[in-house]
Amino acid sequence: MSWQQYVDEHLMCDIDGNTLTSAAIIGHDGSVWAQSASFPQFTAEEVAAIMKDFDEPGSLAPTGLFLGGTKYMVIQGEAGAVIRGKKGSGGVTIKKTNQALIIGVYDEPLAPGQCNMIVERLGDYLYDQGL
Repeated sequence: MSWQQYVDEHLMCDIDGNTLTSAAIIGHDGSVWAQSASFPQFTAEEVAAIMKDFDEPGSLAPTGLFLGGTKYMVIQGEAGAVIRGKKGSGGVTIKKTNQALIIGVYDEPLAPGQCNMIVERLGDYLYDQGL
């Protein structure tokens, strides 16, 4: 299965008639492996800050999580494994695997828990595959 198929079929999947707003799989170095058409253009600095928070949990909390220039308030995740952010009625979930970041962006009517499930399920699978 190609990386794009993982995005199209596993991240942008239909959950009770709703889907993520956008999704991507990117390398730890910020290289895009696959993304949905609507995924925001992000910067190397944003990816570096995300990677730093995985290494030093809590480092994003004072400044917020930025992705594509959008600021998200960091909410509870799993230290070293999952970062979650909230902005208004939407948010973002980022799951770290051995080689990649699995990113899902959502907005209502998709619930935060649904986004978490979609992103973390694929992330756990890829992690278990050594990826």
